[in-house]
Parts: sequence; structure tokens; C-alpha cells
Amino acid sequence: MYDISIIGAAIIDILAAPVSETVFSTGSCPMDTIQMSFGGDALNEAVILSRLGKKVQLITKVGEDEAGKRVLNFMEENHLPVESVKIQKDLATGINIVLINEKGERHFLTNPHGSLRKLAFEDINGCLDDAAPIVSFAGMFVSPLLNIAKMKQLFARIKEKDRFLAVDMTKAKNGETLEDIEELLPYMDCIFPNEEEIALLTGERDPFENAKRLVSCGVKTAVVKCGADGCVVADRQGVRAIPAVPVKVCLDTTGAGDSFAAGFLWGIANGWQIDECARFACAAASCTVEAYGAAGGIHSLEDVRRRMR
Repeated sequence: MYDISIIGAAIIDILAAPVSETVFSTGSCPMDTIQMSFGGDALNEAVILSRLGKKVQLITKVGEDEAGKRVLNFMEENHLPVESVKIQKDLATGINIVLINEKGERHFLTNPHGSLRKLAFEDINGCLDDAAPIVSFAGMFVSPLLNIAKMKQLFARIKEKDRFLAVDMTKAKNGETLEDIEELLPYMDCIFPNEEEIALLTGERDPFENAKRLVSCGVKTAVVKCGADGCVVADRQGVRAIPAVPVKVCLDTTGAGDSFAAGFLWGIANGWQIDECARFACAAASCTVEAYGAAGGIHSLEDVRRRMR
């Protein structure tokens, strides 16, 4: 029924750019843009994959409020079914304030009590019988309800039918180390940390060493995202660098990592080799940073193919 299933957050982003530190010392700052967008790691991945032509299941959670209705409408506009979305009363749908500086880098204001931090195993489990052969857990360390024990339970459930499991992540919130999550790694066919996220887990800054270490701990393929430097790929065949695709201007890096993951999974779903998946992923990320909003730079498969050429 689906090509790819995505698990994680779906929220609203309010973007303001460009923001400098003077915002805290002046009463008013004019912006080039202030706009509402949609975000959350899983929603970003799902929308991009849908626009690239894949049938996508999004397993997520929203509140029974105006923001939640807007998320559901946005999903339907992007041909994403809403049957796997848990709608919970008395829960605020996550809304992030995203402050973007002159270099396109972001700073987030988040609500720790909203849906962004409330996705639980019980919200996901009932949807997994219909899950696709490829599953992306898009937000390790996002929801505290999905702690290491619950993630192990979730990953084991996903792998019951020998599905391909990809894991994306954010920064560890409670000082977790690689040793703390080592029991999770053999479940993973692929993991997509950025270089800062994996450095927090290992204490090592070198993305090549970190990628190799992930593979030595059981991950089949480790892809460390390195921003403007592309990515580092490691698997049983070795470790190598894949260059980034040049961009004309970097307006907003919001969602770049999610677009990278979506591009990589698109390649996996099409039977591509790992390095080609990584090149396509870099092309997808390059499209995203040239527009405001997590999904503003990709509207069709041709957008990424043109950039890859």
C-alpha cells in the first residue's frame, strides 16, 4: 500500500529572517520575511517524498486544535493520508518559532508540552501492521516518551517483517552516549546524524571516525551529514566523502537534513547503490536551503534531478 513509512513529529513553524542578536536589545526589528510554514522531522520527510512521487504513510500525533487541523489539511494537500495520525484532545499541536540568521542558520523556540515531545510507542504500534517495506524513524531523541527502552521495542517491532529501517536524529537531550544506544544500532540499516549530533554521542569530532564507529557497532550504513561539505558514508565496503551540491544562496537551512534523508530514502526505494543515494540526497538538501521553509525548495522530482545534473 505504501512505498515508505515515516514516524515522527508534524508541527507548524513560524519563520522570521534575518534575525540578529539586536532583536534582544531593540523594541522592534524589521524582517525580510515572517511566515507560517509546516515542519517536524517526519512531516518534512513525508512531504518531500510525496512530491518526489512516492506513496507515503506518515505516523504522527497532533492535538485537536486549529494548528492540528492545519497540519492535517497540509498533509492532504500533499497527497499524504491522515489515517495514521493520532489526534489527541487536550494536547497542543507543536508550534516552533524559528529565528533564522543572516547565514541561514536557525535557532528554535519550542513548547516542551506540545505534540512535538508527546509521541509515544502506543501512538505508533497500531499503525505498523500496514507499514511499508522501508521505514524511517525520523526523530531519535525528539520525544522523551520514546526513550532507549521504547525505541528498542519499536525497532524490534518494525524489523519483525524484515523491513529496511532508517533512523534520523537530533541532539541527545540527556547526555546520552554511543554506548547508551549501542543495543539499538544493529536494528538500523541506515542512520543519518549530522556531524554535531554524532559528536555529542561519541566525544569525537572527526565525521570519518564517527561514521566508521557506527558501522563497527552494528549499523549497516552510516551517513554523517556535514552541511556545506556534503556527507561521509561508511559501510562494510569502507568510508568515503560525498561532496555537497553547490547552491546559489543559503536562505534557510530549516529542513535541509530532513530533505537529505528523504532524498536518500527515495534512492533506496528505487534500488540505487548507497553512494548514488547520497548524491541524490545532497541534491535534495541543496534545493531546500535556497528557499524559506522546510519544504519550500522542492515541488517535484524534476527539481532534484535538475540540481543533480
